Amino acid sequence: MPGYDNWNLKSVNMDRKIIIGITQGDADGVGYEVIIKSLTDARMLDLCVPVVYGSSKAFGFYKKQLPDVDGLNTNIINTARDYHPKRVNIINCVPDNFRIDPGQPTPESANAALVSLKEAVKDLKNGDLDALVTAPLNKKAVALHFPGFTGHTEYLVNEFGVKDGLMFLIADKMRVGVVTNHLPLSKVSSALSVDKILSKLRLMNESLKRDFGIIRPKIAVLGLNPHSGDGGLLGSEEIEIINPAVEAANAENILAFGAYSPDGFFSTHQQYTFDAVLAMYHDQGLIPFKALAFDTGVNFTAGLPVVRTSPDHGTAYELAGKNMANPMPMKSAIYAAIDIVRNRWNYDNMRENMLRNTSGNVQNGVRGPV
Repeated sequence: MPGYDNWNLKSVNMDRKIIIGITQGDADGVGYEVIIKSLTDARMLDLCVPVVYGSSKAFGFYKKQLPDVDGLNTNIINTARDYHPKRVNIINCVPDNFRIDPGQPTPESANAALVSLKEAVKDLKNGDLDALVTAPLNKKAVALHFPGFTGHTEYLVNEFGVKDGLMFLIADKMRVGVVTNHLPLSKVSSALSVDKILSKLRLMNESLKRDFGIIRPKIAVLGLNPHSGDGGLLGSEEIEIINPAVEAANAENILAFGAYSPDGFFSTHQQYTFDAVLAMYHDQGLIPFKALAFDTGVNFTAGLPVVRTSPDHGTAYELAGKNMANPMPMKSAIYAAIDIVRNRWNYDNMRENMLRNTSGNVQNGVRGPV
């Protein structure tokens, strides 16, 4: 199986099942419930090999509370390489003696969520997984064990040593990225710069091509202020930062447009006329996205050398252990991971063939591919 940063696709069987690592998230939230419900879908095991990082005890605890899952066969393994291709594989990386208390966040459950994430990332780096799907965790509780932790996106950007990453919310007909992630609103304006916005536009443009198969993506860029600043009357960020970033992106042949007024953009359905939308801050992008696509929304981290998705909801402690959690966002996250992995394989394979043809033609005295 290829490593996470491998351009050589000769060893990839393009038709094989995708190996998906799934972290348990906070075991006192709805993570296990939505994981189990999602994996009961018969199509899942036809398309992927799930490897759950967590606790077989916790998995069994929540499985007993759910109807119609008796036929879900599990397989306890020591490493991802030992997976059974037709079962739900579980790696017991969390101690079995930790307490399961649905709906009640505890330091133990937060630490277990962090352990699950670390073990899955280790296997992702080793190339034992094709993609990672993360169940929700409690950021504040995890930060008590891992100071500075602000979320999966920032953690993975740091772990894989990339300069920048993009929180990219995706659904069937809508994609929304954000320039600033988990940042207090009072700090958003000072965090914006031409370079930062341009970096996000580059990541979004490349992701749309490589991960979603869009040849010439069109990206809408939102303003920061009401009415996009009203020509400077309500703020100057659009004039001094956002519009220059759009112009710089255009100079790089990125089809970016804006800045659009945030208040009217989604209400007039303009998001559907673009391949993606870049918002300036977290809630500016996520509020309309979740309002329009909550049941199928997926959080995808673009810009990484690996594929990571997550359901676009939190731990939902109030629903934990009550068989009330909707599995559709988790299903969508798994399906999205499968699609993105295959899109990347196809894109990279096509690019490799083009480079090979170009190199061969240059050696033969021909400029470019024939």
